Amino acid sequence: MTEIKKRRILQKIIDKIRRSYWKKKVLKKAKVCGENLTVNRKTVVNSNTCLGHNITLNGLIVMGGGKITIGNHCHIGTDCLIIAQNHNYDNGNAIPFDDTYIYKDIEISNYVWIGARVMILPGTKIGKGAIIQGGSVVHGEIPDYALAGGNPAKVFKYRDIEHFKKLEEEGKFK
Repeated sequence: MTEIKKRRILQKIIDKIRRSYWKKKVLKKAKVCGENLTVNRKTVVNSNTCLGHNITLNGLIVMGGGKITIGNHCHIGTDCLIIAQNHNYDNGNAIPFDDTYIYKDIEISNYVWIGARVMILPGTKIGKGAIIQGGSVVHGEIPDYALAGGNPAKVFKYRDIEHFKKLEEEGKFK
């Protein structure tokens, strides 16, 4: 066996161990976790995270204490950040902000695909079947079947809804 093959085999073993480690960390910390969770890179969730079935996480960091709900059949790209709280800057007793937080929940519906390096801000709702372009900053509400991107993320297109529903009825999920 060549040295290159040996290194490739060793790297595959190391990658499998890493994926197993981060998956166990997510399963231990998450409030709810459905079946078929895949965790491919370092992933940290909070204790208010609820994960549906068939989720793929490729390096997600959840910050803050708000509730995070991620629906079924969602794929979250590399190096994404979800922030579920804000500093109290309005009604606090110090400036620019005090030591208290305002928790805001985040909802990600079924069949959502979030690209690499996306930041999702407190209070965001992402609709069914939406796609968020890599590098986007998402705040507010993204409608069902929308493709959105940018900073702040704006809807620039919609999926073919009839085709989407046909695939959904046929159970063609990845």
